[in-house]
Amino acid sequence: MLKSKLLIFLWIFVFLAAFAQAQSVPHPFFLAGDGHIKIRNQHNGLNLDAVYQTPDGKLDESVFLKIDRVFGFPTNLMGENVSRRMLAMLDYFSDRVAPGKTVLLVSGYRSQDYNNALRAKGRTAARTSTHIDGMAADFSIEGVNGTRFWDMVRGMKCCGIGYYYGNVVHLDSGRPRYWKTETAKVKTGASDFNRQMFLSAEYDRYQAGAKVRLLFTSISDFGFGIEPQIKLVDETKTEKVLNKTVLDGADTCKKIIKRKDARFLSMTLPASLKPGRYRAQLDFCERPFEEMPKSSLSGPIEIIK
Repeated sequence: MLKSKLLIFLWIFVFLAAFAQAQSVPHPFFLAGDGHIKIRNQHNGLNLDAVYQTPDGKLDESVFLKIDRVFGFPTNLMGENVSRRMLAMLDYFSDRVAPGKTVLLVSGYRSQDYNNALRAKGRTAARTSTHIDGMAADFSIEGVNGTRFWDMVRGMKCCGIGYYYGNVVHLDSGRPRYWKTETAKVKTGASDFNRQMFLSAEYDRYQAGAKVRLLFTSISDFGFGIEPQIKLVDETKTEKVLNKTVLDGADTCKKIIKRKDARFLSMTLPASLKPGRYRAQLDFCERPFEEMPKSSLSGPIEIIK
């Protein structure tokens, strides 16, 4: 009898410990839905109804391959998946306005050639479109007003949000900005000379000492170089350098010649880095244009215990 009670007590203890541990693990993204998403591609007819993450934020790698297929994303060619941050935000906002409803995907991944063809036809497609990097989705949700959705997201200042026509909106995990068709600057040359290039980390939250994948999007021209030293500054973009690290595997100016070079940069966070929010600053050692910025500052990265 005593043995049975002890066994029951042990099972309860293990369960509560596991539950507490799960509850203490922060989600890898600042904005995230319930981890269950439904998507239908309006062009290729592919459907997805899947759970891609658990409540504690653990990601199911096998589901991202299915998501890539729905988005028309060439996983093997790109060496990565559709942006997980973009998917988490899509899940988050769709849960807020229409929980359980299907996201009707109008445009997912675009190759550079296809994007150029759209521009040649006069379509609203930026030269440095985030669709090229699998970081964007044009979509609608049945019963959801497009302009209201656009207005809700732009107030968050979290991402790229555009409104085109009807109930179709654009959402991306690139530089925070918003626009409508009449205010889009796709034909003004605003993104030329890498002026709109944006740096981000793969995830939003990390532990000190972890390896962080860094990636650029909205690149107009390749052939630039990055200093190996990375400065970690306060989230508020102050000039004060709080800590430093280096690009993994780099001790001299690192040349960025092709898209993959800009998508698989990495740094190892200092083990002594205190919890808080930081931004990573990369300085350019080679700038093919005077108009190109001298450095790039990432979105916020939160260090947790």
